[in-house]
Amino acid sequence: MKRIYAIGGGKGGSGKSFIAASLGILLAKQGKRVVLVDLDLGASNLHTLLGQRIPQRGLDAFIDKTTNSLEDVALSTTIPNLYLISSTKCSLEIANLFYAQKLKVINAIKNLPFAYVLLDLGPGINFNTLDFFLIATEGLFVATPEPTAIENTFVFIKSIYLRKLKLALKEANMWHICQEEVAKLSKGALKSPLDLINILVGRNLENGKVFKDLLSGLKFSLILNKFRGQVAEDLGEQLVEVCNRHLYPSFDFLGNISYDSRVYESILARNIFIRKYPYTKTVSDLQNMARRLTGEKQQPIQIKASK
Repeated sequence: MKRIYAIGGGKGGSGKSFIAASLGILLAKQGKRVVLVDLDLGASNLHTLLGQRIPQRGLDAFIDKTTNSLEDVALSTTIPNLYLISSTKCSLEIANLFYAQKLKVINAIKNLPFAYVLLDLGPGINFNTLDFFLIATEGLFVATPEPTAIENTFVFIKSIYLRKLKLALKEANMWHICQEEVAKLSKGALKSPLDLINILVGRNLENGKVFKDLLSGLKFSLILNKFRGQVAEDLGEQLVEVCNRHLYPSFDFLGNISYDSRVYESILARNIFIRKYPYTKTVSDLQNMARRLTGEKQQPIQIKASK
């Protein structure tokens, strides 16, 4: 069964593209057929983390109808089984897709013939980012341990939740009834989306249950990147516990990714970090995450000095 993972978060610089590229490589090394889709529209750079030059075609050819198949612009990489759909050659207006264009891309992504589809999303909470995130089998939220980054991640989670609820309400022709309550949530008058669901349940038990079940079907995981020793080891578990207490979707903690200054150096040099430093704690953390995504048993961490 095909799995689509959306990798996003509210803050830029958290390492979403690094994680997307790394997980893509590791899944491909497991023998899975994987495609990375660069949806950081207007600031596409995923090819750099794969050590490649700017692709000469990608999402632009699909949007402007040069090709009718998104699969046709999935370019092979230096990693066997790993492909890339880049948005580098798209016009500057790509960040503001028309609704019809967005639906076209979403439907094409759902139909890509790959075992694993990884979506690398840009920062922020615009509708394009939220809607791309919501097509995933599982959403992966990436944050760093700093308080500001965690706050931004919670804003992103709340925005995802609210966007899903709005779309469901409109589909059920109930949007006009709940606009006032949704506005309260948007302005912070309601503490969490859970309050809004409880209001809907109170107004109409049957409809409220439908929306509750809809949101319960969402599956999210949290990743803490650039993790350092002075941070509490169970911080991620604590954050997930808060999410599961106040929100309906199922939240899981995928793990910590240890900080390593050589990640930045590798990106500057266009080297693939996993290839250059395969025996580091950072790579071991990423390997265990990739195994969790595929259901394989995690391996004990074995760190060797890199050459």
